[in-house]
Amino acid sequence: MDEIVKSVEEVKKQWDERSFETLGHIKAIEDYGKSRDISGEKNSLPRLNGLAQDGLAMLNSLLLKLDILAPQLPTYDEVQSAEALLENWKQQSQSLRIALRNANLQAKANMRKTAKQERELLLGGGSESTMRRRNLQTKAGMTSAAESITESLRRTRQLMAQELERSASTLMTVEESTGTLKKAESEYKGHRSLLTRTRNLLSTMQRQDIIDRVIIIVGFLLFSLAVLYVVSKRIGILKLQRVVVASIKAGMVKGARVRQQAAGDGHDVLQHGIPPTIMANPAQNVLHDEL
Repeated sequence: MDEIVKSVEEVKKQWDERSFETLGHIKAIEDYGKSRDISGEKNSLPRLNGLAQDGLAMLNSLLLKLDILAPQLPTYDEVQSAEALLENWKQQSQSLRIALRNANLQAKANMRKTAKQERELLLGGGSESTMRRRNLQTKAGMTSAAESITESLRRTRQLMAQELERSASTLMTVEESTGTLKKAESEYKGHRSLLTRTRNLLSTMQRQDIIDRVIIIVGFLLFSLAVLYVVSKRIGILKLQRVVVASIKAGMVKGARVRQQAAGDGHDVLQHGIPPTIMANPAQNVLHDEL
């Protein structure tokens, strides 16, 4: 069975018990004072009224419980039945309050009637009237003392009930504070683990940043060295090229001069004959011309 249904059934059971007890107290109030010996009653009128008021307060509490539990029932039919029962209970509670008021009026009427009969007996003559007056004085004093004690106990009970409610409220506040502290502790633990992971991640990022910087610096140095090497090689090649070109140009100029000189010498040979040195070593002359 569902927990809500069980709670509703328990409330119904408590209502039946409390309403029966309250009705009994109201009936006792209604019959109060019919006996001539009022002090011989089992409970005094204030006590009976206090018990009846407590019963009505408990019934009112049960009404509030049913009003809270009714919308939480699992089916629509059960909800409608509970709401109808709630209206019936409200009517019964109102009827009990009216009955309590009427019972107190009836009790006062009974006491007035009994008091009138007692006066008639007391004003009469004889030993019976004398004994009755003495018993009445003794019992009246006892009744007054008992009523004062009962009223004091009732006030003490009310104070204890108020302190109990205050303690329950304080306990609920402490429990709520404990729940809030536990929630804050769990959130702090979650944030602490997050902070730990973040700190580790930052450390890893810092190490990676240092490694990246070292790699960039080393790469830049290597690139600079490569550039310098290429530039130096290029400068050397250019110098060599310039030297070669200059050498070629110098050779060409010298060759032109040699040819011009050779042409001049040939003309002289044709006129004067071949020089004996050229005729002796023609290959050396050719090699000298090529250089």
